[in-house]
Amino acid sequence: MMSKNFSPYAAYLVFIAVVFISCKPTVESSLIADQDKEALAGNAVDYFGPLKVSGNRIVDSHDQPVQLRGMSFFWSQWKGKYYTNQTVNWLKNDWYCNVVRAALAVEAGGYLTNPDAEKEKVFTVIDAAIEHGLYVIVDWHDHHATDHEKEAKIFFAEVAKKYGDKPNIIYEPFNEPLQISWSSKIKPYHQAVIDTIRTYDPDNLIICGTSNWSQDVDIAANDPLTGTNIAYTLHFYSGTHKQSLRNKATVALNKNVALMVTEFGTTDASGDGQVNTSETEKWFAFLDEHKISWCNWSVADKVESSAVLKPRASATGDWLPSELTQSGTFIRAKIRSQNQRFE
Repeated sequence: MMSKNFSPYAAYLVFIAVVFISCKPTVESSLIADQDKEALAGNAVDYFGPLKVSGNRIVDSHDQPVQLRGMSFFWSQWKGKYYTNQTVNWLKNDWYCNVVRAALAVEAGGYLTNPDAEKEKVFTVIDAAIEHGLYVIVDWHDHHATDHEKEAKIFFAEVAKKYGDKPNIIYEPFNEPLQISWSSKIKPYHQAVIDTIRTYDPDNLIICGTSNWSQDVDIAANDPLTGTNIAYTLHFYSGTHKQSLRNKATVALNKNVALMVTEFGTTDASGDGQVNTSETEKWFAFLDEHKISWCNWSVADKVESSAVLKPRASATGDWLPSELTQSGTFIRAKIRSQNQRFE
């Protein structure tokens, strides 16, 4: 019962407060509905078509610069449970990803030890990307690929023969070379693998890793590879790699080579530590300015800050906002705000 001393104006204020509290969304429900937008018919690959390199840009079938945004899976031998059709579909439909990256682990119990098992995981992601209309980066996830050239050529020949007629495919023959010579070691390796791929696939993009954990894009730009539709890999972790690395990228762009960030993290270079959203936003501004595509590391429930999932998150998508880490929440919102949504 309302007190006789309770004025009508006070009652109105109480009513407004009750309405505000009852209608205010929870954190989880607001995250589920954030940045909803009208869906376009078709899918990203139908929309953009076959990709190619033109000058220092990656362009679509209408010669317009295109910027892909999506997620990289974790090392296949350690977090292969997420290499599922359902996860790819969830990344498309809920995160609005238009590209995913399948990181074929090579060493440490990966492809060199179990080639069929690891290859099958990657093929599952490729098949899912084709089915759901995403681009897919096929990543030879290796720090010592110059020691495994024969194996890499066998693998990429199989991929190119099997999938080379699909515009979805993007090849990444060497994830992160270490501090070795570009001209005498990395470049000859790339050239050999490129020649193998081009035997079966003359057109699809090839993104080539550079020295110093794929940071020395300026060095590669001074001695570029021979061929068409070739771009260079730029990796960064925003807590460690800041303006000086953006300066190196600018040097490479000014030498008229195209770049793609096939892997970046919101943390320091260990993949752990604090999530540095402010420096990551500086990177986003740089990448947007130059129309550089990116994949975030990683689709994993590992206990480290760069992983987008908390432990025991489902291997088939359908993740609640409460199952996302700080980085996962941040990256999902960024992709949803910038990518087109497709049915």
